[in-house]
Amino acid sequence: MKQVTLGRTGIASGKNAFGALPIQRVSTEYAGMLLKKAYHGGITFFDTARSYTDSEEKMGLALSDVRQHITIATKTPSTTAEGFWKDLETSLALLKTDYIDIYQFHNPAFCPKPGDGSGLYEAMLEAKKQGKIRFIGITNHRPHVAEEAVNSGLYDTLQFPFCYLATQRDIDLVALCKEKDVGFICMKGLSGGLITNSAAAYAWLDQFENALPIWGVQREKELDEFLSYQENPPVLEGELKAVVEKDRAELIGNFCRACGYCMPCPAGIVINQCARMSQLIRRSPSASWLTEESQQMMRKVNDCLECGQCKKKCPYGLDTPTLLKQNLEDYENILAGRVSL
Repeated sequence: MKQVTLGRTGIASGKNAFGALPIQRVSTEYAGMLLKKAYHGGITFFDTARSYTDSEEKMGLALSDVRQHITIATKTPSTTAEGFWKDLETSLALLKTDYIDIYQFHNPAFCPKPGDGSGLYEAMLEAKKQGKIRFIGITNHRPHVAEEAVNSGLYDTLQFPFCYLATQRDIDLVALCKEKDVGFICMKGLSGGLITNSAAAYAWLDQFENALPIWGVQREKELDEFLSYQENPPVLEGELKAVVEKDRAELIGNFCRACGYCMPCPAGIVINQCARMSQLIRRSPSASWLTEESQQMMRKVNDCLECGQCKKKCPYGLDTPTLLKQNLEDYENILAGRVSL
């Protein structure tokens, strides 16, 4: 099984890691089954967050008996030192552990540094001094914040979206992490569901020796796919290479990544679904996209207040209001039979 070492942390993991955001959507029993099966299948790196409702609790229940054999990464979204400590103590209790291997600032709008007035980085240092965390990490969707964090020398790991729809700037960021000896953890390897060929996604990421993909797993079938790649890794050639080239030609650039940082919408629009419905309905055809409920969701776009909040908050600089209107128009054309899938 190919191994990835996360920079100066020295933490090594197989090329598969478990992203525990989706397990908040399943029962405790089913989540426990997935987590245990992942561990017994050779996965040793598990990533979660304080923001993922009961994900930490489910992980603690399932894996506390093998704690010494796994790496746990979790996150705090707090913007204050007081909130940081509250989140950390809650995470430790729920995960049933007395230390966290990698504690990450969860997508801050800025790069926390000593002396910036927030007290956040100082709290990280104190938590490390107390032995409650081993390494300091940061996650982000904003390239400039990610680059600043890597160049600062303050962070042991960076978690950032990375898949075969990546831009050259994203690829350069992975190279920068290698140069600076910062561990690179890549999220959204399937681009929030737009990439439907997991073998192609795995094969493309396999080119980057310092990149550790965390796959969001909600179903046993999904887990089985990734476990199978450990001993029989797919190779980026032939059919898989063609899939990547086709998807890059169709999708790269002006599309919604479904990160959700534009939410909530004051008009109640489910932006991170509606702004990418055109791709979703074509790439993962499903009757559920055409139900009365989905139609109501899409037509909510008509209630847009033109406030511009979503556009300002988009870490990718997308013109979100325009994307919403374009997707609604396309959706209505599909419903009316003016456009075929």
